[in-house]
This record gives sequence, structure tokens and C-alpha cells, in this order.
Amino acid sequence: MEVIVLGERDVYELLSIADCITVMEGAFRTVAAGKFAQPQRLIAWLPDGRGAIGSMPAYLGDPDTLAVKVIAVFPENRAAGLESHQGSVLLHETQTGRPLAIVHAGAVTAIRTAAVSALATRILSNPNATRLALLGSGTQARTHLEAMRAIRPIAHVKVWSRTRDHADAFAREESARHGIPIEVASSPRDAVRESEIVCTLTAATAPVFEGAWLEPGMHVSAAGSSVPPFRELDSQAVKRARVFVDNRECVLNEADDLRAPIAEGVITPEHILGDLGELVTEKVRGRTTQADVTLFKSVGMAIEDAAAARELFSRAKARGRGTRVEY
Repeated sequence: MEVIVLGERDVYELLSIADCITVMEGAFRTVAAGKFAQPQRLIAWLPDGRGAIGSMPAYLGDPDTLAVKVIAVFPENRAAGLESHQGSVLLHETQTGRPLAIVHAGAVTAIRTAAVSALATRILSNPNATRLALLGSGTQARTHLEAMRAIRPIAHVKVWSRTRDHADAFAREESARHGIPIEVASSPRDAVRESEIVCTLTAATAPVFEGAWLEPGMHVSAAGSSVPPFRELDSQAVKRARVFVDNRECVLNEADDLRAPIAEGVITPEHILGDLGELVTEKVRGRTTQADVTLFKSVGMAIEDAAAARELFSRAKARGRGTRVEY
């Protein structure tokens, strides 16, 4: 049997973030209809905690899709010039389970995470928002900048990173690529001040964003942390916002950004007002006034990888892309 292998370049050239937003919207409509299956991700950590490998299987019923992402995450990889996420998305057909494709998981994760943030931000942020803050300057910062510009008229960007050289390089390169000014902030507080959309995209294990910094009308997309012990938001940031998530069960099991304030008694699980499937199908109301403070917390779902892999496979077949391998 023949399997298509799609490398990093194939993924980025076949699926734009703007197109992926549409793919993710379709996937979450399928989730809202209950036509999916997705267990909790399984994670094995190295004894010293410096990295882990996880397995994320999923089924989507429209279009019929069966896939699993196997991903190793090593946050310190960037110092060695490597991406933090290393792995593959394995796509299978749903009649016999035959393998169809092996897809670069790091690229898929970068694109679909930003696309999901943008989908939520399109619903939850004010339509005229022009000022963006990025906490983090890695791959997700680059894809989130592109994604936010796809759904809002972003005219000014501030970026903060724990490593100033990384933030300087990001500002220089991305300003040239997008043709907009990007300011390097001296602190997370400096980055957030007067911003209308904030994306937290770090590997922090202690909060880098405080509730005291929230301003009327601000929207926050928190996508950097997905499993304990990673956490980007303090408890007051969560308490003060109208909170929405990609998936309640996943977030309540995996996201210390919400688990911690619940454990502290600052909020209850009912503080989560809805998930993304409910938002895209308008089963719940997102922003109620221009002054609302909104928060979208995502941990990443296997159905997102499955939907992206299915779309990439279809495009690769139509355009003759990828490497064909007899398996």
C-alpha cells in the first residue's frame, strides 16, 4: 500500500493559516454535533521532567477522519536550534484502518493552534481591535501574529520574551514580513498595556499574566500551556474574565491556568461559560458588550490535528505533493 509523507515544508505550503481557520471551524461544528470521539491524551514524562512524549487519537465524523498525533515536547529545544514539538500525525482511512499519510506534527501543531486561537478571537474580541500583544517569541508567536492579522486589522504589535535577543529577532523579522511596526516590550506588563488582544504563548510554569492588567474590552487567548505544571495566567485573570475553552473536559483535566484557581476556591468549574463548539454554533453568547473582558483557554485537541491532516492529505493528493512510500 502507498502512504504519503508530508514534511514541514509541505504542511506550510499546502495549508495556510487563513484556510486552516475555516477547517477548524468545520471541525468544531462537527464536535458540537457530537460526531467525534477523543479520549484524554496519554503522556509519558522523562524522569528529569525536561521532556515528554504524548499520544492523541481522534475520530471525526464529518468528513470521516481517523488519526493519531504522536508528539514529543522538549521546551528547551530552541537553545539547540530545534522546535520544541517533534513528531508525526498518522492519518488512517475509516473503513479498514489502512494508513494514508504521515504528517509533520510540529508544523500541524503550529498552524492549527494559531487557527483555533484566531477562530475564538474572531468571535470574542471587538471587531475593530488593532493592538496586539504577544507574550512569547517562538513559533507560536509567529503563527499567532499571522492568524490574528487574518481576522482583525492589527496595526501595532508588542512582543515580550524572557530572552531579549529572541524578542529583538522576532520584531525585526516579522515587522519586515508583515510590514507593520513591532515593538519589543521590557516586561509582560509593558507588552499588555493598552493592548486589545493578548496571546500568551510561553512555556512558563508560573504566571506571566496578571488579572490586574486586564483592561475593559480586552481579549486574551492563552495557548502556551497545555499540561501541568505549565501555567501562564494568575487566578485573578481567570476570575475577572468571561471564560471560554476549546473543550471543558480537557481543560479541567489538563490546564493549570484553570485548575489552580479552582483548587484555590477563586472560581468553580461553572465559571467556564462555553466551549468553542458552542461558540461557533451560537449555542452560547461570547462578548455581550464592548467593555467585556474575555478569555479563551486552549490546551489543543486531537480532533484539530485529525482535521488538519485530513485536509492536508486531500490537498497533497490533488496537487501531487509529498513523498509516496510503499508501506
